[in-house]
Amino acid sequence: MVTAFMEKTTENQAVQSNSQSHKEPILRVNNLEIFYGEKRAVNGISMDIEKKSITALIGPSGCGKSTFLRSINRMNDLIPGARAEGEIIYEDLNILSEQINVVALRKEIGMVFQKPNPFPKSIYENITHALKFAGIKKKSKLDEIVEESLKKAALWEEVKDRLHKSALSLSGGQQQRLCIARTIAMKPTVMLLDEPSSALDPISNAKVEDLIVDLKQEYSIIIVTHNMQQASRISDKTAFFLSGDIIEYDNTEKIFTNPAVKKTEEYISGRFG
Repeated sequence: MVTAFMEKTTENQAVQSNSQSHKEPILRVNNLEIFYGEKRAVNGISMDIEKKSITALIGPSGCGKSTFLRSINRMNDLIPGARAEGEIIYEDLNILSEQINVVALRKEIGMVFQKPNPFPKSIYENITHALKFAGIKKKSKLDEIVEESLKKAALWEEVKDRLHKSALSLSGGQQQRLCIARTIAMKPTVMLLDEPSSALDPISNAKVEDLIVDLKQEYSIIIVTHNMQQASRISDKTAFFLSGDIIEYDNTEKIFTNPAVKKTEEYISGRFG
């Protein structure tokens, strides 16, 4: 809920987005600038992120897309010298505000990283660790959430007979799906995926892609990917980042078949630079 991550209320103006959204937005980004020290990594971008859809962020390395992704749940706060200006509106509040309870915010806006990072614990404990920290102690409730989360992550049938085995014994693709299940267990509304399948083999990658498409029925998903085919296969909207700017943001089909900007066409076709 809004009050769960806001220490005191503030008033915010509605964001005017440059995107051509047709669905209700879950996030509104307004004139967002992100700095590392004196260097500006994101240059005043504005966009709406649609609810229960998949938004892909594409662009060359160092273009600002991962920096932008991490700003949505304040992960950049962990980087010395990083700061953000502007607005990211979620639940009618600017999540960049100093009054935001960042720990509570990250329960609602979860993140899965490029490299699978399961805890060196059992599969079961990977799911329940944060739940116990959040105050859920009853074993029957924990069991229920573990099963539900693993089923949603399309992993239950593969691990249900070895829940108390080490998560590190899983394959890379299974570890990544476990990390997704761990995020699901916290019942977020938004999931941030930073190249979640770039280190996986083609079969594991396909499983993760199928999972992401299934998850958009319940969650709003933002994914950073360098894989143009992946972006075209699974996303509803695509934003092309370049040098800290959004060059083009539109429906994925239009971006990949009839982009409005020449630089977008050059990047997608591999003729960029």
